[in-house]
This record gives sequence, C-alpha cells and structure tokens, in this order.
Amino acid sequence: MKVTILSPKHVIFEGEAKSVFLPGDLAEFELQDYHAPIVSLLKKGDVVVDWKETIPIKKGMIKFDKDECMILVEE
Repeated sequence: MKVTILSPKHVIFEGEAKSVFLPGDLAEFELQDYHAPIVSLLKKGDVVVDWKETIPIKKGMIKFDKDECMILVEE
C-alpha cells in the first residue's frame, strides 16, 4: 500500500508498506494491504510502519481507501 504521513510543516514519511500500526482514538489497530476503507481519529502514541519505523504523534487522523493510506498528524 502507499503510505503518506504529513504534519502541518513537512512530509514525515512517504513510501510503500505492508502494514501500519496506529493509535486509534478508541483502540490501537493495524492496517494491511487491501484493508477495507476506513476513516479514524488518532490519539497520542506511535505510528509504526512495517514494524521498522516508529513515528511519535500527539494526535491526528487517518483515511485509508483503494490501498492508499493518508495520515495527517501533529508531532
């Protein structure tokens, strides 16, 4: 899937990934290739891409559709 993580100031991450682990506002969850479309708020925690790259966030939101993951965050 294509993953883009943006803050108001810059692009934090852009690339291909097989999984993204997220701190959802109600519970943590993981997205993998071809996941069903989803929109969710994110709480303070870590976004983990492919269990390799960890990005700490204050809050944000995610939109996943058609194998594209767009994450908007506050660092």
